[in-house]
Amino acid sequence: MNPLVNSLMVRAADAPAIKPAVELGTPLLLTIAAAGIALLLVLIIRFKIQAFVALLAVSILVAVAAQIPLKDIFTVVTNGVGSTMGKVALLIALGAILGRMIEVSGGVQSLATHFTEKLGAKRVAVALTAVGFLVAIPVFFEVGVIVLVPIVYAFAKIAKVHPVKFGLPMAGIMLSIHVAVPPHPGIVAGAGVFGADIGLITMISLIICVPLGFLSYWVASIMNRKDYELLPGVKAQVEEFGSDSLVRIGHDGPGARAIAPPRPGLIMFLIAAPIVQILLGTVGTLTIAKDNYWYGVASFIGNPFFALLVAVALSFFLLAVRRNWSLKETGEIFEGALPPIASILMVVAAGGVFGEVLRTSGIGAALSHTLDSLGLPVIVLGFIISLALRAAQGSATVAIVTTTGLLTSAVMEGGYTPAQIAVIVIAIGFGALGLSHVTDAGFWTVIRYYGLTVSDGLKTWTVLTTILGLAGFVLTYVAWILVGGLGH
Repeated sequence: MNPLVNSLMVRAADAPAIKPAVELGTPLLLTIAAAGIALLLVLIIRFKIQAFVALLAVSILVAVAAQIPLKDIFTVVTNGVGSTMGKVALLIALGAILGRMIEVSGGVQSLATHFTEKLGAKRVAVALTAVGFLVAIPVFFEVGVIVLVPIVYAFAKIAKVHPVKFGLPMAGIMLSIHVAVPPHPGIVAGAGVFGADIGLITMISLIICVPLGFLSYWVASIMNRKDYELLPGVKAQVEEFGSDSLVRIGHDGPGARAIAPPRPGLIMFLIAAPIVQILLGTVGTLTIAKDNYWYGVASFIGNPFFALLVAVALSFFLLAVRRNWSLKETGEIFEGALPPIASILMVVAAGGVFGEVLRTSGIGAALSHTLDSLGLPVIVLGFIISLALRAAQGSATVAIVTTTGLLTSAVMEGGYTPAQIAVIVIAIGFGALGLSHVTDAGFWTVIRYYGLTVSDGLKTWTVLTTILGLAGFVLTYVAWILVGGLGH
């Protein structure tokens, strides 16, 4: 080995852990943390600074205020990016590609038509809620809402009702899955910060989201007993749709030239395949001894990276090759899935930096000791902090990564089991579900496409997401009891 390289490696290995130049007291550290979060919210809300830039700037300012040596600050920044992105970047990218393939192929419309035919025209809202549940697993929330809009408009015209009557319960369960079920970025980033098991999170959160789907339908049906004003622009769009749009792809590119959308069974298979693979691997690692050869096999097969890679490969052959898309067209679809997630990845990376600064500065440990003195369970604190941040600045991803960064020391030093850590992450995710209002881009997506006024959106969408978030936390707390969390 080159002597210079060898020397650098030895020096890196022997480098002392980065610590603040001056040990500050707990009250001052917590004041710095509170000021940092307040500044973060002001930058995002008042000055409309992009969340990535705001998080990165606040992280550096907090590091300086907490007396981390100036020469070490950007080492901490680099460590935060590397430790977070190494765990989540591939998951988010592969999940986006899979969702894009299903979206462009017309698979979403295929599912909607299938469930509507099976359940009947009188149960359209039930059908669309079921479709939303499945579509939301691989597809981002805003994308899912937009892709399903033609179906919602078509049914609204046929039934001569407001689009919100069909769209509200569907959007409610879609957002529930978006904040709590991998491979969505917020929950994956939170799992990465805590080192939580993605398979356990997927298993538990999906079970919780099933009753939330019924709750979303029931609460929305009560809200929809009232008539809401339909904005003129959306009213005109609804009038343009008819029943024939149920099978219309609605996209330019290869999907638009398809003779028919893929069969619903194929789409359900593509959605379920990575979930089943991850769950099988998780069950294997929980039941097989670690020194057994098959433990390694189960761990490899159930790795979320590998499961999503297999799903993307399956989508390539089952959607692209079998539908005669050219390699160029398919490559463009893959490529087109990545730019929309760039901002999300940067926010996740900056959230990792913030968490690393809090850990290195001692703020995380100070907060942990303070929370211990309050006597509140960490799962309750995670939910409350995440809910407050979500309401204040709007982004569920920012709320989750900021909350997990604040609670890292409390969780890492708490002696929690893998199942308990998974449940804590899910609780934080459901905290980021409630109080979706004017600070949230998803709020504007829902009211813009469903033709609601801001006032009606606050009365319906904000209330629905808050009810679902609280219900999700209650069910998560039941899971917390079942995994022995009350012992902490």
